Amino acid sequence: MRAVPWVLLGGLVLAQICYPLTHGGTRAGLTVATVLIGVVLSVSHAWLFRGGRAALALAGTAMLGGFAVEAIGVATGFPFGTYDYSGQLGPKLLGVPLIIPLAWTWMAWPAWLAALRVARGRAARIAVAAGGLAAWDLFLDPQMVAEGYWRWHDPVPALPGVPGIPIGNYLGWLGFAVLLMTLLSAAGTVSSPSPGDAPMLALWLWTYFSSVLAHAVFLDLPASAAWGGVLMGLAVLPSLKKLRR
Repeated sequence: MRAVPWVLLGGLVLAQICYPLTHGGTRAGLTVATVLIGVVLSVSHAWLFRGGRAALALAGTAMLGGFAVEAIGVATGFPFGTYDYSGQLGPKLLGVPLIIPLAWTWMAWPAWLAALRVARGRAARIAVAAGGLAAWDLFLDPQMVAEGYWRWHDPVPALPGVPGIPIGNYLGWLGFAVLLMTLLSAAGTVSSPSPGDAPMLALWLWTYFSSVLAHAVFLDLPASAAWGGVLMGLAVLPSLKKLRR
């Protein structure tokens, strides 16, 4: 059973490699498949290596919290700005595709486990994990907006070279990420590194380096490659240094 996260990680990597090689409905299907594999990977890893309480804490904070903040965002424009989703990502509830809160769950877990290695103290770990998760959106939103999966009604001001996404969206991501990591930390189920975290650390590093490469070379999104490469790198690269030690 402890090989399950590695098998799932292999499937996720394969789906993401295929993504820039496809178009239209096939690409949307791969997006959904990647998120589904990712959330099973993170939740199953939490369950197998950290116990049922950790898996429930992850699902309760990231999955339920992610759905709540997205539903509020679609209905009110807070905290991400006024936006809506297309119908390409599957069924919706309250205007939110059901896979969206799963994406929060998928990436919150590796962000938290990586932060345990690069920061000491609860506040520092929350800051590193939240910063890394929020910086991941510098890759995610430009890619998804380019595909037409969602759009903002008033996407200004935007980062230089990354039109279509208001800067306020990234601030909203950071605010919710801080809340999410604070709740995950308060659950008290995971507060120290473990050798069993290796699959999640591999996912964290793969997400960063593959996103930089894909945006710069395959998706024609060089500005988001640069923004994400620099800002997510602040959270990811220190973990690489720790692993080398």
